Amino acid sequence: MRFSRQLAILVGVATPSIETVRRWHELRTLTVWWPAYLDDVLLGAFLLYGVWRTRGGRLSGRAALAAGWGFMCGMAYSSLFFQLARLNDPDPSGLSPRFVVAFKGFGLALGIIGLALSLSSPSPAGDTSHTTE
Repeated sequence: MRFSRQLAILVGVATPSIETVRRWHELRTLTVWWPAYLDDVLLGAFLLYGVWRTRGGRLSGRAALAAGWGFMCGMAYSSLFFQLARLNDPDPSGLSPRFVVAFKGFGLALGIIGLALSLSSPSPAGDTSHTTE
C-alpha cells in the first residue's frame, strides 16, 4: 500500500495544480464553468484524505484511499473520452489536444494502478487496526 499512498500524494497535489495552470486564464476571468474546475480539487482532496486515513500503516483507512482512487478513475475516464470527442477543438491550455489526451490516458492508467494497489496490498502481520474506528 506504500506505493499507492505515495502515488496518491503525487496525484493529489499535481492534478489540481496542473488544472489550475491549464485553466488559469479562465479562472482569472471567471469564464470557466466552476464545476469543471472543482472536480480536480475534490479529486486531490479525496486522495489526500485517503493518505491521511492510512498513515502509520493503518488499514482502517484503506476504503477511503480506494474510494479516492475510484473517484479519480471515474473522473479521468470521463475526462479522457470527453477530450477524445473534441480532439479537433483547441485545448484551454494552448497545448496540442493530442498531447492532452495522451496525458489524460496516462493519468487514468495511474489511477487504475493506484486503485489496484490500494485494494491488493497484503495486511501487515499483527495489524488489527482494520477492526477499530
